Amino acid sequence: MTISTLRGRIATGVRTLNPGYFALVMATGIVSVAMDNHGLPGLSLALLVLAMVCYVVLVVLTIGRLMVHRAEMLMNLRNPQFAFGYFTFVAGTDVLGTALLGRQSYGAALGLLAVGGLAWLILGYVVPWTAVLGRSRHRSVLSDANGTWFIWVVASQSVAVLAAGLEPQLDGLRRELAILAVVSWSVGLFLYGAAGIFVAARMMIYPLGPRELTPPYFVSMGATAITVVAGARIVQMADAPMVAATRGLAAGVSVVFWAFGTWLIPVLLAAGLWRHLVHRIPLTYTAPLWSVVFPLGMYGVGAHYLGQADDLPLVEAIGVGESWLALAVWAVTFAGMLHHLARTVLTDR
Repeated sequence: MTISTLRGRIATGVRTLNPGYFALVMATGIVSVAMDNHGLPGLSLALLVLAMVCYVVLVVLTIGRLMVHRAEMLMNLRNPQFAFGYFTFVAGTDVLGTALLGRQSYGAALGLLAVGGLAWLILGYVVPWTAVLGRSRHRSVLSDANGTWFIWVVASQSVAVLAAGLEPQLDGLRRELAILAVVSWSVGLFLYGAAGIFVAARMMIYPLGPRELTPPYFVSMGATAITVVAGARIVQMADAPMVAATRGLAAGVSVVFWAFGTWLIPVLLAAGLWRHLVHRIPLTYTAPLWSVVFPLGMYGVGAHYLGQADDLPLVEAIGVGESWLALAVWAVTFAGMLHHLARTVLTDR
């Protein structure tokens, strides 16, 4: 393979980069947090370093795509089927910051919170606006509603998780971080309801074939899990006026969301069996598969924090099992990604 061929393949990869590829960082970062929670600091650190490397690479590729292939990025931004994938940048940034909290890297975590919070604020208005107004007038926006819409919820709650985790550590910013955590958590609750209504309506009104039932639908469960983590972190925050006003609410809502997320797991597994076994759609590596890994890891972390915050040992034990499952699925998916990259970029097909 010549250098020019390799450059051409890399250029094609940049041009067609999936907006939701930061889910790789989300998945790796949350599995790192899970392993740290379960007493494996070495493995946790290795996953954290890998998540940081992936984050830097994806940021560079995204900047390159913005400079060279701006038209393709705008096309994705105006398409409701892909636009909400841009929120994976917010969630990936904040999950990485949350993983750094376990290393007492509070300055770096605060910097990532600033980046993630600003991106959440901007994209929270830009993505829904452009995705709705930029759609084809011959199609209803409801027909394009899908599992990626729940990533908006995940992005909002990721800001809450990181802000709540930093709040006890930074006395000078305690009040501001408490407000940010509670506000973004509350916004995420309403967004989950809105996304759920749109996606449920799309499934009832328009036919949903096995090819449309893609991995991002697992984010519906991941969004409940990160809502649980955010609520549990709010419960554990140091005393502040905003915390005192919402601590009881956060604890109760977290239990409700954990229960609903648990109920969703068999539904999503059955949907996967229907797609791959009944309709024989091959299970091959694609970028959206990271949208399956992240919910599994986040559910494990969420159950761990909820069990500790509300003194629920059974819930905490469930989180331990789910975390190991997430690690196994992460390893298989990462191996699939490496094989995919080697086959499409480094070897002649």
